[in-house]
Order: sequence, then structure tokens, then C-alpha cells
Amino acid sequence: MEELEQWKEQLSHLSHLAMDRLREVPPNQLYVAAAIAIFTTLLLLSVRLFKRSKSNTIVLTGLSGSGKTVIFYQLRDGSTHEGTVTSMEPNEDTFILHNEKARKGKIKPVHIVDVPGHSRLRPKLDEYLPQAAGIVFVVDALDFLPNCRAASEYLYDLLTKGSVVRKKIPVLILCNKTDKVTAHTKEFIRRQMEKEIDKFRASRSAISAADIANEFTLGVPGEPFSFTQCSNKVTAADASGLTGEISQLEEFIREHVKQ
Repeated sequence: MEELEQWKEQLSHLSHLAMDRLREVPPNQLYVAAAIAIFTTLLLLSVRLFKRSKSNTIVLTGLSGSGKTVIFYQLRDGSTHEGTVTSMEPNEDTFILHNEKARKGKIKPVHIVDVPGHSRLRPKLDEYLPQAAGIVFVVDALDFLPNCRAASEYLYDLLTKGSVVRKKIPVLILCNKTDKVTAHTKEFIRRQMEKEIDKFRASRSAISAADIANEFTLGVPGEPFSFTQCSNKVTAADASGLTGEISQLEEFIREHVKQ
């Protein structure tokens, strides 16, 4: 008890000394010191929150049959997982990319989500977009023209979602099956999708009051639409899920999910 009383007396003495010193400091200096302390605290908290919120999630999406699930397994296992059917539930896993497993040193795992492309299941996409570091929109380059309009409309809806635009989530148009001789090039696919999106933009702006599904508009009024006009960075790349040629996809992932 005596030791406790001594501690109390010492603390009381020190607090009185501190208060006396503070009274000697001019008020303007106290305000400056307090402002610096508050600013430093807020800055440190912001840095910590930014580091915590840095996502490692990559979302694979696109029309059914474009090859998303094959690409998912190539990224994870280095295999095509042949025999899989069209996904009716998201494939989701966190792993080190297959091509990086042999590397030495610490490698950051990636959380990959393969969202089914069926129109009835697309609302699932909204669950994953807020946490996405990047979106991979998979297109069948072999059977592109018959599906161009549907794919472009899907991409249009994606690029006008508030959760995508506000965070400026980068989007990769991944042209799958480009190993086939009759497959279309990524440049051709990009141009055709820009033309189709331009048509959607014109038709939907005419009924904008009723178009409540799209939170943002695309492009520059009076100019032909181009992906360069998007708030998000939109790029295109080649891939072949069946042969395992996904190096451009892996580069995109590592650009946005840092080691």
C-alpha cells in the first residue's frame, strides 16, 4: 500500500510539473503542436487503412462458354480440368499462381473468383466487385462475331457500375482461344466492341430517365466511343486456356496484385 501511495504522489507531482510547463508555452505554439499531432495521427491511420484495404482479388467474368473456368484452373493448377461443365456457382480460391510456385522467396497469393456468365447468375458479380483489384472480361475469340453484341452489352453494364467506376478498377478484355487459326485478333475484338458499346450508349442515353440499371455514362458526347475514354483503364490481351498460354493475363494480375 505504501508503494502504491508513493506512485500516486510521484504521478501527481509529474502531472503538476507538466501543467506548469504547458502554462509557460504561448497558446499559438500549443495550437500548432496540437495540429501537427492530429495531422500526423490521421496520416498514419490513413496509411494503415490504405494498406489493409489493398485487395488481392481478381474477378473473372464474361459470357457462358468463353472459357473462364478453364482459365481459372490454368492459373491455379496449370491444367485445363477437362470435363468441367458450364459453372453454375462461382469458382473461388486463394492461391499462388501455378507458374510462380517454383520461384524462391515470398510470393503473395491471389484470390481468384470465376463468376458464372449465365444472365440469371450475373447478380452474383455484384458481391465481388467492391473487393476487386482487377476485372478480367473473358471473350471467346473463336466464336466472337455471333456473340459480339451480347458480350458488348455485358461489358457496357460492367463499365457503368458505380462499384467499378468509383474505384477505377482496371479491366482486361481477355481474348481466349487465340491459338486457333480462325480466331479473331484482340485488336479486331476491341474495335468491334467499341462500335457496339457506342450503339448501346446512343440508344440508352435516349431513355436515360428509365435506365436506372446504369449508374454512370460512358464516353465523350458527340465523339465515337473508345475504351480510352473510360474512367477505368481498359486493355486487351491474348490467351489460350487449353494450351496454357496465359502469360499476358498473369502480367495483368501481378500488375494489380503486388508482391
